[in-house]
Amino acid sequence: MKITILAVGKVKEKFYRQAIEEFEKRLSRYCKLEIVEVADEKTPDNASDAEELQIKEKEGQRLIKHLKGDAWTCVLSIDGKMLDSVEFSEKLEGLGVSGVSHMVFIIGGSLGLAESILKRADYALSFSKMTFPHQLMRVVLLEQIYRGYRIMANEPYHK
Repeated sequence: MKITILAVGKVKEKFYRQAIEEFEKRLSRYCKLEIVEVADEKTPDNASDAEELQIKEKEGQRLIKHLKGDAWTCVLSIDGKMLDSVEFSEKLEGLGVSGVSHMVFIIGGSLGLAESILKRADYALSFSKMTFPHQLMRVVLLEQIYRGYRIMANEPYHK
């Protein structure tokens, strides 16, 4: 299985980068992981709705360039479906069993994702109704993918 994390923005904080590197290492025994970053747009203070929409569209255009037609695509969205860890593991396993060989998880920037990206997705996943920094969401997503593979393999994991 190949898993691509497609994310807007760079991870600047060292502690996030270290956590991401740790999960990349752990996941290497379960899947081929690729992390692709696209540049984020600067959002001016007090940006209008129109300016915010334009920013999301620019970021969306950058994301679309990295989407392959055959990959199953999941956006992280506050309006997506909430799953517990076992359900998420079952989702990953079910996709693999059904023949999906490439999954792409998309993490938007500070304003979220463009409508064009949301419409293109096969699935929308929510981790919470709360808003999180996109750098932190990368760590949380990687941890849940790792946990999902541990559950699939009937291996112990922290509860």
